[in-house]
Amino acid sequence: MNQEPLTLYKLIVLYMLDRVTFPLTTAQISEFILEKEYTNFLTLQTAISELTETGLAESRTLLNRTQLQITEEGRNTLHFFENRISDAIKRDIIDYFKNHKLELRNESSIQSNFYKLVNGEFEAQLVAKDKDVDLVNIRISVPTQELAASICDNWQKKNKEIYQYLTEQLF
Repeated sequence: MNQEPLTLYKLIVLYMLDRVTFPLTTAQISEFILEKEYTNFLTLQTAISELTETGLAESRTLLNRTQLQITEEGRNTLHFFENRISDAIKRDIIDYFKNHKLELRNESSIQSNFYKLVNGEFEAQLVAKDKDVDLVNIRISVPTQELAASICDNWQKKNKEIYQYLTEQLF
């Protein structure tokens, strides 16, 4: 593959990550880039993989969602090569964030995961974040993997109501 287009796709991803104060999921990045038809899915995955392998972005996987954040090295690289991204693409990204920032932030701010404990039970961890601060961090031990997965799914759906209930009861 010609490295020039791949470099552009990596710069676009870095530009997106640099414009937000929260991690973006690979699905969120893919949605934008594929909707604009800048490239195809496989090429985008190659670009994202190379960004994480070279330390320009960090990835973290929770359940089936991989989140990306730009590193300081990625930020420096972007600022050095940012002029290779056209103004039209930059405008597309800025417009996308204007129209979707709240839903993108909410999707990245509500996290859940579960783990198998040494005693054979499972622990569901439920987190609501604002920037890098945990607003809520709940751990619940349950007997089965299915129950832990269900708790994580329900946290994604009902986190606002649960958070509101907790604050009403505790404050």
